[in-house]
Amino acid sequence: MRTARKRAHRTTGRARRHRAAACGLVAVLGAGLLAGCAEDGGGSSADSGGRTTLSVGVFGVFGYKQAGLYDEYEKLHPDIRIKENSTERNEDYYPALLNHLSAGSGLSDIQAVEVDNISEIAQLHADKFVDMAKVKGVDKADWLGWKWNQAKAKSGQVVGLGTDIGPMGVCYRKDLFRKAGLPTEREEVGKLWKGDWSKYVEAGEKYKKSAPKGTAFTDSAAGVFNGSVAGYPIKNYAADGTLVYKKSRAVRESWDLAMRAVDAGLTSKLKQFDKEWDQAYANGAFASVICPPWMLGYIKEKAGDNGKGKWDVAAAPKPANWGGSFLTVPRNGKHREEAVELATWLTAPEQQAKLFREQASFPSAQAAYKLPEVGKARHSYFGGAPIGKIFSAAAEGIPTTPLGPKDQIIKTTFTDIGILQVEQQGKSPEEGWDAATKKIDDVVDD
Repeated sequence: MRTARKRAHRTTGRARRHRAAACGLVAVLGAGLLAGCAEDGGGSSADSGGRTTLSVGVFGVFGYKQAGLYDEYEKLHPDIRIKENSTERNEDYYPALLNHLSAGSGLSDIQAVEVDNISEIAQLHADKFVDMAKVKGVDKADWLGWKWNQAKAKSGQVVGLGTDIGPMGVCYRKDLFRKAGLPTEREEVGKLWKGDWSKYVEAGEKYKKSAPKGTAFTDSAAGVFNGSVAGYPIKNYAADGTLVYKKSRAVRESWDLAMRAVDAGLTSKLKQFDKEWDQAYANGAFASVICPPWMLGYIKEKAGDNGKGKWDVAAAPKPANWGGSFLTVPRNGKHREEAVELATWLTAPEQQAKLFREQASFPSAQAAYKLPEVGKARHSYFGGAPIGKIFSAAAEGIPTTPLGPKDQIIKTTFTDIGILQVEQQGKSPEEGWDAATKKIDDVVDD
């Protein structure tokens, strides 16, 4: 989930400042690195051909290659070559990353970390990563405060720089809303549920009364759960790191809301990202879906021409986040100095704005929101929706929520075990809750 940003000489100047800043990393990386610093050159030993190859480990499609950012960086730094090591799924990528950390080998110069895993890295493995807060030229004010804090260890060390985020909106089918007697203009649609996720379910109950045949209000109860739970300041962990998900108001109320949607028959009973879910977009099987910016391209791809001119985007009931990642630099990397410089450049506001323009990855660098590529962005497939304005407003209102090392496991267990048992297998809400919490307790230490 852009137009030209700055003039070339300004970009080059910024890159040179970042290179100069890398030579001031003695407090972070150790004095030995200063020996190789030149006025405008790198400090690591070069690979074959006199060029330094930097490896970047990512999962899925981060978009740096597709948006031309690697090529741009290599032109600015002729002595650098970038090799991306991509694993398709984070479910495979992250366990491998933990194994490499344990072994102390096999790590890329830069390692991406998904938001639901960043707390585990920050709290349990911070000593294995460069403290990005101490890198000269990195200004935490460039990032949204809650995003910056997600990568902060208890010691104050910041293990990674924020890349994208997933401020939520609601994507909806104007044609289906119209047939069901609901408003279709995005401002009026947003007012249907403004301020309360229960109002989103109420809108679904209104939709159902006159729903076009064969359609549901929303794709899944899991979407309702994830949208709701992400808008609370306390979710699975308390501020002191205590596991509180069973007693959490966020989890309990969001679970009850999801169960209400199931009981009322408002969902298509689909598992998100399964083949049937993809096909439902093309068939127009549901009228709305919780959508962060990165999902816009997904909807466009799956709905195709059948959805063109029919989909639009409205503000979500409350500001909430779904997704996002960080770039980290392992301390034992062969080219730490150059890796820090590249990670800093890739996450700078100008580069984040370009990535949004090319790949719909919404910036966590709030400084990017003032750039036209973001602030004035519209999406033609979604009726010219002012997505820059909608998602910027959502991003700035997202609460700072304490993350814990097992947030990802907790979330996926509730959606993929608990909710699916109720939605697809006909189990009671109590049975679904018990199945989910038992599984979580089996794998998560309090």
